[in-house]
Amino acid sequence: MLTYDELKTNARKFVSLTSLTPEEFNILLPAFERAYSKKYPGSKTKTGKARKRKVGAGRKGSLASLEQKLLFALVYQKSYPLQVVMGELFGIGQSQANEWIHQLLPILKQALDDLGFLPERDPQKFKKTEKDRKDAADSIIDGTERRRQRPKKAEKQALHYSGKQKIHSDKNIVIATVKRKRVSYLSQTYPGKTHDKKVADTENISYPKHIALHKDTGFQGYEPNVRKLYQPKKSRTRKN
Repeated sequence: MLTYDELKTNARKFVSLTSLTPEEFNILLPAFERAYSKKYPGSKTKTGKARKRKVGAGRKGSLASLEQKLLFALVYQKSYPLQVVMGELFGIGQSQANEWIHQLLPILKQALDDLGFLPERDPQKFKKTEKDRKDAADSIIDGTERRRQRPKKAEKQALHYSGKQKIHSDKNIVIATVKRKRVSYLSQTYPGKTHDKKVADTENISYPKHIALHKDTGFQGYEPNVRKLYQPKKSRTRKN
């Protein structure tokens, strides 16, 4: 069973399972605790009724501590496993895993929002939210794909099949800062077959003018109004 106390001593494994270092986890934890306490105050039960016993009384569950709750939410977000797998990893049943997923993910989202770590989702608001961010001056745009279950309908299978990754996937466009590696923008979700440039054109992102944007050849022809654009050139192979 995965436990925070054991995992925190192995930094490499911690990052692999959560995408955060133990130090970053400790930065997020107080915000997560505040968001959890606001949603589920200690004076009431989860159903909103007045609590008759003290907080922490009774049998201790596998996710009793806030550290364990946050770990559960991060592991699920990192790899998106089946609920039965989450149950096995944390020593709970599938139905309990389902309940915890629905309870903890909104708390995690609120905590990240309170810390200012949530990426912008509105393409027209991106210019306003990033205009005063110094680290945004050097940013990267790229497409990212994540595996999804193969659709049952043939037309949907074709739409979500990524020839590049050889999987059925969903795609998002992300913009991240070079120095801090902060994800500043996350697009809406598109079928995996959709080309990176087409997604960017559809999003119609409004950029602050101080951004220098790095892009790869998947964005050939994408020319937003920014301070400077960088794109690597394809190397030409010599013919003998």
